[in-house]
Amino acid sequence: MTTALSVQCPECGGSVNVREDVLAAEIVICRHCSSELEVVATGPVVLAMAPEVEEDWGE
Repeated sequence: MTTALSVQCPECGGSVNVREDVLAAEIVICRHCSSELEVVATGPVVLAMAPEVEEDWGE
């Protein structure tokens, strides 16, 4: 069973639950403000606003 951690949303300050085994670069959604957040560190877990996807990515 995976344990959830509570991390503060950098956008609204709300509580975001993430898995204890979350990986860097994963995207999570804040249930309070619907912001897409990127996991930028895992020990401790740090969230930042996810970069906007640009149309030319991968081309």
